[in-house]
Formats: sequence, structure tokens, C-alpha cells
Amino acid sequence: MNVKNIVSEVLKEEGVNFVIGYSEGSSGKVRPAFIKTEEEADKLVYDSRCKQNLASYLVKKDIKKTGKMAIVANVHTLRGIIRLAGEHQLRDGNVIALIVDDKGEATALKNFEEMEAYLETQPTGLSEEDKATLAKLDAMTPKERWDFWQDQFAKCFKCYACRQACPLCYCDQCTTEMNQPQWISVPSHKLGNMEWHLMRTMHLAGRCVECGECGRACPMDIPLHLLTYKAQENIKAMYGEVSGVNRKEGCALSTFKPEDKESFIG
Repeated sequence: MNVKNIVSEVLKEEGVNFVIGYSEGSSGKVRPAFIKTEEEADKLVYDSRCKQNLASYLVKKDIKKTGKMAIVANVHTLRGIIRLAGEHQLRDGNVIALIVDDKGEATALKNFEEMEAYLETQPTGLSEEDKATLAKLDAMTPKERWDFWQDQFAKCFKCYACRQACPLCYCDQCTTEMNQPQWISVPSHKLGNMEWHLMRTMHLAGRCVECGECGRACPMDIPLHLLTYKAQENIKAMYGEVSGVNRKEGCALSTFKPEDKESFIG
């Protein structure tokens, strides 16, 4: 069954109020689509351009209050759903994930258990391109890496597109918007930019589902995703945890285990 047919089916038979998917945008790009009727399903597309992690919409207040929904999900979107479920942001049975395979055939995963079972069959981790880029950064001296990121951060004007695109940045009030006390400097300058991006990275350490949405959303082409990727790779190496594959997974930076390694202590 193709994606248009399965969307029509879930709208008719599964009691969902709407489906979040992809439709044609401008300049050959795709954009999110919110489908409420079977007729609107004809707008949907699903191909190699559909990389956006649509799970970010599931935690929006106006969307959550509408009730049961379905979402066209790539692997990273599915990982985002499971991570959000593990953090008690989504209710089981309230979200149906529509997975599309390489042949264009779509399957409905109707609960978190089915989603986790599907993810067990899928590879996790970074693309070869991202692994190669991280290897280049690892090969730099500390000063070279510092200079690299300072040059990148200098381009940031704090639009917060990275935050808005991330499915795990769902706080009602972000640290950046607090001024009593003021944790992060508001102006876009050297110190303020570094504080913002390092804070964001630490908040996502052990939670990032490696979708790369933050880097794609950046209008200045800053490779922000490499920061969260590196933090996530370190979490895997030290604690063996992979985010977004099992609801019972903890968060390494907020979970204490007596057997945890302490090799980072000098």
C-alpha cells in the first residue's frame, strides 16, 4: 500500500484526527503537510527529500490537544517518537507511525511496542559522511578544534532555528528566555553564542536521535549537528546507550548507576 492509500485508510478506520506528512513545497523542496481528509491525501509525497524529523510537531501544544494522530515517519522520526515516549511526552496508542520502505510500500505501526520492534531491524548511528567529518575534527589539535568552532559560532545570529527544529527541545520556557537569573547571554556575540550552543549540546547529550535536523535548519550552514552527534557518540562509548530505540532507556546525564565508568575523572 502506498503512502496516500494508507493515509486514507487510517483517517477512515483508525479514528485519527489528522496525519502529518510531506507535500511539495517551493524550489523542488518538500514541506510538512497536515492532512485531515482523504481527498487531501493526494497532496502527500514521500521520497529521498523527506528527511525532516516531523516528530518535532507532536509535542506542540495545539497539536497534542487535538487527540489521536498519525505521522509519516522515517527512521529518525520514529526514534524521536520513542525518545519522546520515554520522556512521557506522548501516550501509547495516541500516535500511529506510517513507515515507508525503499519500494514505496507503507506500513502502519499502531503502538510503541510495534515501533520499537521495527527499530530493532534498522541500523542506527551516523552516515559515513558524518563519521568522516567527525574523524577530521578528532584528528585536530585542541586549539584547531577550538578555532574551528569559534569560526562557526561567529556566524550565528541566534535565530534559534536549531532549537525549533529539534523534537527534543520541547520545554515551555527555554533557558535562553529566562532573565531572572539570566543563564545565557542574549546578544549574539562570541561568549553568548558559545554559551548557547554548548548548553544546547549538553541538554541533548544522551537524548539526541541523530537526525541532523538542527544542522539542516541553520540558515548560516553551521554544522551544529556535529556537536550533538559527538556528545551522543561519547555517551554510546561510555555507557552503551543508544537514544530513541527503547522507551525504557535512561538519560546518561540524569541517571546514576553504581557501575558507571568514572574514567572522565582526572
